[in-house]
Amino acid sequence: MAVIKQKILEKEIQLAICDYLAYKRDIMFWRQNTSPIHADGKFRSMPKYSKTGVPDIIVIKNGIFIGLEVKRPKHKQSETQIEFQTELEKAGGKYYVVTSIDDVKSIGL
Repeated sequence: MAVIKQKILEKEIQLAICDYLAYKRDIMFWRQNTSPIHADGKFRSMPKYSKTGVPDIIVIKNGIFIGLEVKRPKHKQSETQIEFQTELEKAGGKYYVVTSIDDVKSIGL
């Protein structure tokens, strides 16, 4: 019998990571959606002072802002995500590109 290999979707990785983080009691986290697209496919304008490139998952642990940008293996950050990472790290926060729950565990979450 042939094994069919399906690509895992980024949203599935995000959900798995959020499910894992939901059991952690020493952190606060939320899933961040900054897309200006409504469910009906129409664009809306972003509010004033909105940031582009915001990580998919925001974690607060020990008073530290940690951004988790979720990517499928071999996928890269956009330019706006790289810019956000640079600004966040300059301000004292932490930023990680993760592809799995194991990546999240390896950074101490």
